Amino acid sequence: MKLNYKALLAAAGVATFAFSPAANAYEAGYPGWAQKPGALIGSSAGVPPPGIYMFNQVFTYQTNLVGPLTNVIGTHNGVHAAVDVQGFVFVPGWTFLGATYDAVIAQPFVMFGVSGPLNLNPNFPSENGGIHNTFIAPVELSWKLGTSGFAVKAGLGMYVPDGTVQGPTGLNNVGNPWWTFQPELIVSYLGGGWNLTAAMFVEINTENSIDHYTTGDIFHVDFTATKTIGKWTVGPVGYYVAQVSDDKCPVLTCFVPGGTLGNAQRFHLFALGGLVEYNFGPASFSVWATQEISSGARNAAVPIAADISTITRGMTVFGTLSYRIWAPEEPAKPAMFHK
Repeated sequence: MKLNYKALLAAAGVATFAFSPAANAYEAGYPGWAQKPGALIGSSAGVPPPGIYMFNQVFTYQTNLVGPLTNVIGTHNGVHAAVDVQGFVFVPGWTFLGATYDAVIAQPFVMFGVSGPLNLNPNFPSENGGIHNTFIAPVELSWKLGTSGFAVKAGLGMYVPDGTVQGPTGLNNVGNPWWTFQPELIVSYLGGGWNLTAAMFVEINTENSIDHYTTGDIFHVDFTATKTIGKWTVGPVGYYVAQVSDDKCPVLTCFVPGGTLGNAQRFHLFALGGLVEYNFGPASFSVWATQEISSGARNAAVPIAADISTITRGMTVFGTLSYRIWAPEEPAKPAMFHK
């Protein structure tokens, strides 16, 4: 069976992952997200043929801090990260309620660095690296809506708290000492070589098992508008991410000084860029780059002059190599006999 690598890349895109970039670099040590904004760029609601697929991803995130705190510490406070992700997509060929089933597992490895005044604080190490929490999506279901070219995918993923955890609050390295649950909804138009996709998901965090602080819910939407011509795929991409609920730090059980007053309770980022992909046949390789052009961070519970909220703002370059490593054998064809 000839592989549909365009569909493969779409499925692998759903499995693109990340980390809390420089987890100690802003929000007084509380990361703004578990999954890198834009991680689902290039994905769609499609599913490849049955088999086991692997994807290798690398990306760099080069940023500076922005927000009210930079009025005091200046705007040249760099946060830089390099990430490698190894993952698998499992497509057993099962269907449920008219949808095609798949599952995903991925393991990110992270290095980050912080410059400027923040790296003088022992709670904000200037450089570090390790294993970020493992991502598992045990259920993803994809529906084709007739012959219209439209498709919808829904699923549930989670980040398991098995990463590299250090420090008094568990945030001095790239692992997070809490679970993150991630329901997703992806809507696509895939007709005529187009991939017009909005991939939406929400991060819902449990409390930090060490200091009992809980990061608020984070909403993501990643946009893809690409066209495939021959072996090439190109087009504009973008993303939006925002914190949509407040953090929680109960007075009697939470051990963070000042509670939520030292952390941004609302932030947003909006980025635009472009994607290019080439289909080699046995594998597909894509690269996308984005620049964050709009951002904001605030904590409405404190006076404007005392607000120390920050968020990262910068550029991402992201590469993905996708390929199938196993496929079920095709049924044997009946022998033909002639006189």
